[in-house]
Amino acid sequence: MPNTQARALVSGRSHLLGVIVSDITNPFFPELIQGFEDAAVEAGYEILIGSTNYDTRRVEACIRRFIQRKVDGVAIMTFGIEKPLLDQLADRDIPLVFVDVGTERPLTSTLKVDYARGIRQAVQHLAVLGHREFGFVSGPKGLHSADERTAAFHRSVREIGVTPAPEWIIEGDHRMEGGRDAMIRLMAIEQMPTALLCSNDMTAIGVLHAALDRGLRVPEDLSIVGFDDVHLAEYIFPPLTTVQMSRRDLSRSAVLALHASLTTLRDSPEPQHYDITTQLIVRKSTSLPRSVPLTLRKLMKQIP
Repeated sequence: MPNTQARALVSGRSHLLGVIVSDITNPFFPELIQGFEDAAVEAGYEILIGSTNYDTRRVEACIRRFIQRKVDGVAIMTFGIEKPLLDQLADRDIPLVFVDVGTERPLTSTLKVDYARGIRQAVQHLAVLGHREFGFVSGPKGLHSADERTAAFHRSVREIGVTPAPEWIIEGDHRMEGGRDAMIRLMAIEQMPTALLCSNDMTAIGVLHAALDRGLRVPEDLSIVGFDDVHLAEYIFPPLTTVQMSRRDLSRSAVLALHASLTTLRDSPEPQHYDITTQLIVRKSTSLPRSVPLTLRKLMKQIP
């Protein structure tokens, strides 16, 4: 690739794109960054990365650094960020991309994730298997993507005529430790659900490990579903049934949106929206509920 600084002198642009993520320890975000960089390089850009760890002060530092480096555009892939901080970028006419919730300012684009589709598929998959006792481990309340997933879960179970027990709905933090703690709390309840949906895969992995560590069999005693479909989900034991939110679609749409704002949309900079779909990926962490007789379980395993 030609030298970035030399091109900047000719074009007046830095050919740098910034990307801000929430938690670099969650495999979802490194996978997202890799896809973003691949798409950016194809489009002739280099990237700067900022990780916030859900800390407003770190967001401020990222934005300061991006402004100092004169980035051409920024993708806010944190699933929630403080508006006053974004104004620092928008006031400089720097194109922005958000996930889920953006602004109606010029040169902004929003990636709208269809959480409901994948979660509805997950609930219906479990219902077909015979589950009627559903639990849910949410993400942190107030985080838009977590709230959307929780709302989608409640709508989906209502569709099949199920009302989960309130004690089966537990707030997590989108980390493995939160999933572990949620599972410990569930196991202290007299009656547990037969199926547990989780707001992301890291939560589901924490739930899975806590369940196995305490003698529960997955999926025989408890079916578990995650959300994201990180690469690790396919290789844990048992492999995790999960709702896939494509990092490739997110990252490529983000780069496409920024590139369009910098080129074709500069003269008509209306806010843009890009749809991101979700879908259920069925693996080995879901099965018939524990109340189903063993003979029927064995019969079901023989069906391809």
